[in-house]
Amino acid sequence: MEGVVGQPLYINPLLSQTSEADSDLVQLIYKGLLKYNSNGEIENALAEGYEVSEDQKTYTVHLRKNLFWQDDQPLTASDVFFTISILQDPAYKSPLRQNWQGVTANQIDDYTLSFNISNPYFGFLNNLTVGILPKHIWGNIAPEKFSLTEYNLKPIGSGPYSFIDFQKNSNGEILSYNLKAFSKYYAGEPYISRMIFNFYPDEDMMLTAYNKKEIKGMETVDSEKIDSIKNKKSTTIKELSFPRYFSVFFNKTKSIPLASADVRKALSYAVNRKEIINQVLKGRGAEIFSPFLQTMDEFNGDVDNRNFDLGKAGQVLDDSGWKVNNNGIREKRGEELQFKIYTTDWPDLAETANILAKQWKEIGADVNVETLTATDLQQNYIRPREYEALLFGQDTNFEPDLYPFWHSSQKQDPGFNLGMFDNKDADKLLQDIRQESDEGKREEKYKELQKIISDEAPAVFLYSPYYLYPISSDVKGIETKNINSPSWRFADVNEWYIKTSRVKK
Repeated sequence: MEGVVGQPLYINPLLSQTSEADSDLVQLIYKGLLKYNSNGEIENALAEGYEVSEDQKTYTVHLRKNLFWQDDQPLTASDVFFTISILQDPAYKSPLRQNWQGVTANQIDDYTLSFNISNPYFGFLNNLTVGILPKHIWGNIAPEKFSLTEYNLKPIGSGPYSFIDFQKNSNGEILSYNLKAFSKYYAGEPYISRMIFNFYPDEDMMLTAYNKKEIKGMETVDSEKIDSIKNKKSTTIKELSFPRYFSVFFNKTKSIPLASADVRKALSYAVNRKEIINQVLKGRGAEIFSPFLQTMDEFNGDVDNRNFDLGKAGQVLDDSGWKVNNNGIREKRGEELQFKIYTTDWPDLAETANILAKQWKEIGADVNVETLTATDLQQNYIRPREYEALLFGQDTNFEPDLYPFWHSSQKQDPGFNLGMFDNKDADKLLQDIRQESDEGKREEKYKELQKIISDEAPAVFLYSPYYLYPISSDVKGIETKNINSPSWRFADVNEWYIKTSRVKK
């Protein structure tokens, strides 16, 4: 039994992106041409293989033979072609549609498809992890009914588990959702025969249910609440690496002090990341010094990570003319080193911001913290870029496409360039990386990009928290270490099994 906060609504791989409850169930019920393995790497799933053309613009994918849907109908290339066709149709309103702009799909035969992309893009294979829909079920459903049909709650897929039924309360809320192992799953029938999901309105109620042993696992729990788990001896806390990082992004156009690269570098030297991780995350996270996370350390090269060094921070400020005034605040040409950090009222981020303000006070920076609701922050500050400094998180992949986060064309909403980073050399690298299929050459460009970002210091990179997955120690066979999204904690679910003991008769 797995506990999840929220309610399932769209157990549909083309609509599930905004809900973890939906995404978790999609991960178990559906399968894509490719998947992420337990190390977060791309590998074959419904596809038995693929080739990429010499110009890197055509991907030819070969399906496995003898694939089946959970209603025993055969799964063929026509299902894949159908899924991609409706995904690309704006009438179906899939959040994934943007990822498929400029892609032309062609069905060659019952087991072969090709995908032609307008420009080479090393990250295209990630698109092929999307779950495939059965054409014989969805083909007769009109676009206006796509989000309303009962198949969004009673799905038929080709993944390791199939839908049985669900239970509702008197208010129509789903209390539990029952799945059974799919005997014709391409990778073999899962060892655990049943999976039951229980849904809760908040994390505290889910934790209470776990402590009462009503469930064996929880989607995740905040680090501060891990100590609330009572049956620790019978619980395994899986600390999964997850490509999400938190940083303070600087808006140079809104602050005179922060327009100085020396000030931004000094602020980075003055951050004691270990203190923040220990205090906020209870030690369950990794220090980061760039948008390349802990799995990308090989790209650091000779880059200055700016490890915690108050002496170096003070020296950089002294050398650049920022002197401590009578109020204990650094000042240069009548301008005090003073700014405000905006962040959400999420406890971990609010606490992080307050620790930063305290740490930066040590070098003569006067920093105020403004915590806002996520909606207020997004609409009134992030979208119009009305902040001096922003403490915020970003999600990427383990081998990231950083174009949306750091290319100068993404400085304004709806782009994600929150540090207002603008560098012509970096722009070219970001474009080149997207089109570079050779992994070695891509790594060299990553190193160059890393150096430029370090030199310009558009942000202070802080930490990447682990995804904490508490699960009963009875559940064995979980080898997953890296997940590209929370639902990929089930990457190897078909290999899980329950520890049993032999009873003497």
